[in-house]
Amino acid sequence: MELNLKGKRAVVTGGASGLCYTVAKAFYDAGADVLLADRDSRVKEAAGRIETDREVKYLNCDLSDLGSLSRVYREMLEKLDGRIDILFNGAGIQYRCSAASFPLDRWKMIMDVNLNAVFMLSQMAGNTMIEQGYGKIINMASMTSFFGSEMVPAYAASKGAVAQLTKALSNEWASKGINVNAIAPGYMETKLTSDMKEKNPEQYYEITNRIPMKRWGKPEDLSGLAVFLASDVSSYISGAVIPADGGYLGK
Repeated sequence: MELNLKGKRAVVTGGASGLCYTVAKAFYDAGADVLLADRDSRVKEAAGRIETDREVKYLNCDLSDLGSLSRVYREMLEKLDGRIDILFNGAGIQYRCSAASFPLDRWKMIMDVNLNAVFMLSQMAGNTMIEQGYGKIINMASMTSFFGSEMVPAYAASKGAVAQLTKALSNEWASKGINVNAIAPGYMETKLTSDMKEKNPEQYYEITNRIPMKRWGKPEDLSGLAVFLASDVSSYISGAVIPADGGYLGK
């Protein structure tokens, strides 16, 4: 069995930049036809950077607008000619603030993007995949799926829920040919974490010193795991929340 995605059609949400862009490129390089979905206006440019011999499709959409997600999903399906084999739920947002003063509008926005949209897209893709008898859903979890961290109560709550949602969907759909798993990145060099070094340097250096590899992860550190979970090589893995953390959780 080969580690490739030839002939597969993949949707990557949040694919305009960061970790999700790197995952989308890895899917494309492994042979998949890829659609990037992002509210960032640069999603078209991102698709162009990935594209070589095959088209990379894109969709500019706002996943926080839950009322539009049925239409968004129909457009995804149309752009991929009626089939979705891989759904990578990568879009996520963050806001760093103490729990005592965390604004409720930010809480709702984070829950809508990080959890509610993940469920709704998974539900719609799941129905498509049940009809196909095949599918791979990969959710973006986090280290905060395992512990609460500090100053990120909404993010931690949303990612803890994503881990449990992953298991719940797997329990229902694994027998129908659908693998549902999650990747839990460790502390990665992304826009979501870029402010920690300035706002909380003590925590930043404490985290770095705890990581056995003594470095924060890079987007490329997720590529192999993402392709593995999207491929048929991982056909007996479902309901797993897999850390990619430089050994952080083991220490």
